[in-house]
Amino acid sequence: MITKNKLMQTIKDLPEKFTFDDLLDRIILLHKIEIGLQQSENGQIYTTDQAKEKLKKWLK
Repeated sequence: MITKNKLMQTIKDLPEKFTFDDLLDRIILLHKIEIGLQQSENGQIYTTDQAKEKLKKWLK
């Protein structure tokens, strides 16, 4: 879950002028990173070999 502090830091890291799309892109990225960290903590990960097998049809 995204905290207010992380969201505020994300906003502070933006340039003085930015578009709503810029902000939304950063928030989405932050959210995806948070999900990945939670999945990692919960052991919901793949080894390199497992990932290659799952992605085989797209990596040809």
